[in-house]
Amino acid sequence: MTVRRAVITGLGAITPLGLSYKDLWSRLCEGRSGIDTIKAFDASGFTCQIAGEVGDFKIRDHIQKSQRKTTKLMSRDIELAIIASNEAFADAGLVTRATDEANVTINPAKTAICLGAGLISCDLIELAPAVAKSISDGKFDIRKWGKDGLDALTPVWLLKYLPNMLACHVGITHDIQGPSNTITCAEVASLLAIAEATQIIQRGSAEMALAGGGEAKVNPMVLIKQCLNKRAIADYDGDPQDACRPFDAKAGGSVFGEAAANVIIESAEAAEKRGAKIYAELAGLGQSNSLNADYRHLEKNGKGLQIAIEEAISQAGISPEEIGLIIPHGSAIACDDTAEATAIYNATNGKAENISTLPTKSMVSNTGAAGGAIDVIAACCAMEAGVIPAAKNFNTPADGCKLNIPLKPVEKKIKYALCCGYTYGGQTAAVILKNIK
Repeated sequence: MTVRRAVITGLGAITPLGLSYKDLWSRLCEGRSGIDTIKAFDASGFTCQIAGEVGDFKIRDHIQKSQRKTTKLMSRDIELAIIASNEAFADAGLVTRATDEANVTINPAKTAICLGAGLISCDLIELAPAVAKSISDGKFDIRKWGKDGLDALTPVWLLKYLPNMLACHVGITHDIQGPSNTITCAEVASLLAIAEATQIIQRGSAEMALAGGGEAKVNPMVLIKQCLNKRAIADYDGDPQDACRPFDAKAGGSVFGEAAANVIIESAEAAEKRGAKIYAELAGLGQSNSLNADYRHLEKNGKGLQIAIEEAISQAGISPEEIGLIIPHGSAIACDDTAEATAIYNATNGKAENISTLPTKSMVSNTGAAGGAIDVIAACCAMEAGVIPAAKNFNTPADGCKLNIPLKPVEKKIKYALCCGYTYGGQTAAVILKNIK
């Protein structure tokens, strides 16, 4: 079977740094952070009271009039995914049913969709009345929940919170009729979704694909879990924008946020035929699992992540020194940062000391299922601009961190870029992008 080359032709993102991928890139270059005190709910009782929140928007402004009634069944995760998908199609110069039904330029039956999604937490304002009806002697009673509590929820309540609803709503909005898949592997979900979409294009099962992910982690139920598990930073002084410090000696924990990021992937032949702008070729893909029995953290040597990176490099057919940019996961959890740095160093045969490495979460926060796609977009922009932004909140390398993290912008032609990540559940993933200009 002939394997077709897959390329990225469109970018779309909505993040704590802005409502478009151009906002994301310009503010990364400015060294700005989207992390601030939580406004979505009262977090005064939480050990962590900061997050990366997306600015104000109205989802009805991003949905065609004939479909606006569907917004009643959209969680915030779905809303974010819709906005990022709209921008990705527009950036690729493509017309779908969502923008001009009379002049569609995609073949819906030959368009695929692969999106990463996380655990979509319920809105407490919807859930609270049902829980209140399920209390017996001051405690939650599962029998009362089944008998009385569920009656307080609308019959279609669950449709807002199923992870595949991101792909469903985006697919309906843009009339995507080809292969569809939802990846629910937490922080690496969108990297794996991009890999899946790439393989769909490579084997000829679709002409183009929308791939990426979205997640809204600024939710009291999400945050309390991260606080109880001591993943969220609890002790920070001064400005919240200084709190998240990946790979730094003072790293004290993650800051969580919300975002969505999507890319358009096409076969190189189809993209060139229609004169599309090509950001990068998807040259290598890798995935594995953490080998740590305590799945909540990487093993100390990061072997599972190392395997994924090595596979991506091998598939790309390059040597590590050809990589010009690395965008790591960089959770700002000290033990995981050290393990990831070790994995990257070993997977590149020590060449990582000479490769510019940009941790993005110090500015964007940990956006869960959107994170990997955000990094892919940042890598595409860095390739196009020939600039690697300076890292934020990095002063003194943590022990064991042998990465080249720039304190000032670096101007260079980037031939290959590596984006990699891992989850608290053990999955690891890596993508190699190639600059074909």
